[in-house]
Amino acid sequence: MSHGKEFDIVVFGASGFTGRLVAEYLATHHEKGQPVAWAMAGRNGDKLAAVRDEMGISADIPIIVADTQDAASMAALAARTACVLTTVGPYALYGAPLVEACVNAGIGYVDLTGEPLWMHEMIAKYEAAAQQSGARIVFSCGFDSIPFDLGVFALQQAAQSELGHAVTRVKCRVRAMNGEFSGGTAASLNTTMAMLGKNPSLIEVLTNPFCLTAKKIGPAQPDGNSVAFDADRDEWLAPFIMAPINTKNVHRSNALLGYAYGEDFVYDEMMIAGKGDEGKAIAEFVAGHNPLQGDNVPKPGEGPSRESREAGNYDVLFIGTDGTSEIHYAVSGDMDPGYGSTSKMIAQAALCLVRDCADLAGGIYTPAPAMGEKLIARLTQHAGLSFRHE
Repeated sequence: MSHGKEFDIVVFGASGFTGRLVAEYLATHHEKGQPVAWAMAGRNGDKLAAVRDEMGISADIPIIVADTQDAASMAALAARTACVLTTVGPYALYGAPLVEACVNAGIGYVDLTGEPLWMHEMIAKYEAAAQQSGARIVFSCGFDSIPFDLGVFALQQAAQSELGHAVTRVKCRVRAMNGEFSGGTAASLNTTMAMLGKNPSLIEVLTNPFCLTAKKIGPAQPDGNSVAFDADRDEWLAPFIMAPINTKNVHRSNALLGYAYGEDFVYDEMMIAGKGDEGKAIAEFVAGHNPLQGDNVPKPGEGPSRESREAGNYDVLFIGTDGTSEIHYAVSGDMDPGYGSTSKMIAQAALCLVRDCADLAGGIYTPAPAMGEKLIARLTQHAGLSFRHE
């Protein structure tokens, strides 16, 4: 291992539901001539050992006991690996000590956060230190926001190739999404709402589409919070629940890429509900229903069966325009978004960061500016995603 660390990746939270899936994936994933050196970490060694046995993972895979409430254990964990992959959320409750440890150690870090208030806080607190130490901190490496962040990135690359310039308007339209949201996503939403309850001034941060960029200002953006009718495509649109985080990440990517999409870039995300009266009825139902609330939402640590995960899928269309020409790009995944696909995406993001991005400077990133084409190649080859021009 050229990085000189004991491990390529340590999976922190490996006894949780998503962490188990990541561990199972790493245990069965093989790269030609490059075995992955990895370990399982968490607060309870006995529980980790039990999960390792249950998942059929080799007893040779080491177990590391570490707790976010113990700074010394966080530092010791970070000292042993080139990258920490953490599935332990809500990140606003448990994430900061691990980010600090990885920044201090100058190593890689990937997570599944969809918590813009926490991300805003971490950027303000640790970005300069990460740039100085060489730590590469990459947020939102699951369904929020890899397919969307990389989808816009790929569309813009296609636009540069075909039109000779970026497109300043991109519409994201979710055509299909079959599967469950994770219990961790629901818990993160609840934590965000609790933060707003304690400090209402944070609403201004949360409602700013540019809150994760240095400028904090930009052109007016569609709100996407209401049912809409797309006359050009003759279809009804419904709000997309992941849009509040995905759109912020896409704008941060644009900023980190030197405004490669343009300083006047406008982006929104909505779900396609269908045509006619039926499409309108579906859109209205979606707009009035929160899939992250209610009795059927999995609790953190719970999740769907293997059969359910493998039966899931998603398909997302990106429509870019420069006012004259239009370009279409699509991203799809072969498993349910919240668990099956997410566990593969974050594992490949960690591998990409360690193995393909040695020249990436320290900083706090979103997936596109950190890994871009390299991660797209990995996700296509190893994680069941498809990126395609339409």
